[in-house]
Amino acid sequence: MVPGPRLYRHGVALLATVALASCATVPEPRAKQGFAAARAAMVGRIRRTARREYPKLAATPAFRNALRAVGGVRRELFMPESDRAQAYEDTPLPIGYGQTISDAYIVTVMTAALNLPPHAHVLEVGTGSGYQAAVLSGLAGTVHSIEIVAPLADRAKTLLASLGMTNVTVRAGDGFLGWPEAAPYDGVIVTAGAAEIPPPLIAQLKPGGTLVMPIGPEWPLEQLLVVRKAADGTLDRCSMGPVMFVPLTGRGERVRNPAEPDNRATAACF
Repeated sequence: MVPGPRLYRHGVALLATVALASCATVPEPRAKQGFAAARAAMVGRIRRTARREYPKLAATPAFRNALRAVGGVRRELFMPESDRAQAYEDTPLPIGYGQTISDAYIVTVMTAALNLPPHAHVLEVGTGSGYQAAVLSGLAGTVHSIEIVAPLADRAKTLLASLGMTNVTVRAGDGFLGWPEAAPYDGVIVTAGAAEIPPPLIAQLKPGGTLVMPIGPEWPLEQLLVVRKAADGTLDRCSMGPVMFVPLTGRGERVRNPAEPDNRATAACF
């Protein structure tokens, strides 16, 4: 079974959210305790939801490792103080510049779908708040992350460094082009939708590597695709179901073309 459409990182709110009181008014030790409990509850919800929606994936070591990494990252640090009281709700939240931080469920699922080998070398396109990069930091040997909005890239770089995540390198740039000087990668994860996978990202993926990205001819028809590159360079793709991400910008910006394939017919991954 695959989930219904969700709105993830770089998303636009579909429903009005009720503003909650900022945790900035809560004494720090008490706030940390509250966040730790909320994070543990969130991990439990993610586990239960994945067992229902992706039972085969949820039974894999890759999923257990991804969930453990998510449980080890303080999500509240990756959003404005005014929104931190909502940090562990099952929803994307704004981080400025018209962008959002994904809900932790999709971060877990996408990370698990990468099925990273030990000491993996990973490329992330769409740093945003830095939350996905922080999760990858706990699983990969090295992470290179690109963000097209320069102030977000700078903010994420500073935050990740302050948290001691020295295996993550962030830069501002157009993710369509990838990061060729650091290639090849064991895994590539893209957190914005496009009509097709940027060719440079496929070229920079190692044989045997995996790319995870939302792809579709238009926003309402996106599927979260998992693409594996065989030793001979051929690609095998499957779908994790419908999603809705804000479009990739820069050179990868989507232009509606009715001739582009509808990925809804792609075989399910799990």
